[in-house]
Amino acid sequence: MNQRRVEAVERALTLLEAFSADRREFSLTELANATGFYKSTILRLMASLEIFGYVVRDERGIYRLGPAFARMAPLAGEGPQLENLVRPVLESLRDASEETASFYIRHGDERICRLRENGRLEVRHHLEEGVRLPLGRGAAGRVLNYETPRGQVSVSSGERQVGLSAAAIGIYNSEGELMGALALSGPSERFNALVRDRYVPLLTQYAALLERQWPKALRPA
Repeated sequence: MNQRRVEAVERALTLLEAFSADRREFSLTELANATGFYKSTILRLMASLEIFGYVVRDERGIYRLGPAFARMAPLAGEGPQLENLVRPVLESLRDASEETASFYIRHGDERICRLRENGRLEVRHHLEEGVRLPLGRGAAGRVLNYETPRGQVSVSSGERQVGLSAAAIGIYNSEGELMGALALSGPSERFNALVRDRYVPLLTQYAALLERQWPKALRPA
């Protein structure tokens, strides 16, 4: 059985398992101290993990877990149930608005794009599933930070990125718990002219539909 083990894979997994809810980022030195691996070994393994999106490294050289984990999440746990519930709503919302429709969840002090359907127009907001964004900026961030009352639509323009606007509304389960944020986003030049008369009513309509269908026991994280 031991002959089937691959040492490099086990070391890579050991590096990933060093991350936790209490420790979300590491420097190279900190990873070496946590795992006992040589820095040269860590650099090689983390470079491969970074290529496949399992870790990201910022300009300071700090490592964090990458968007690949969020992309893989639908394949485990309650992921398929969530995708089967939310994906059709996103597709309908995208088709009705022609803008990018997304579903965000909160993870600590960040928001994660759990699911998305990119807009069909040539000029659009292209978003990747699994991307992590701050809570403090943007319409979905304010919703997930409990700054927007239930049933109301939060609107942002240029807060996170110049030229980008968004609108979002909270999705609550039958017990009143905030499950996530349903959002539309697109270029400000087009988006801002349509947000009040078109996008806010659409978000309100599809949020109500999604909440009526939401299973009591489903948790999106």
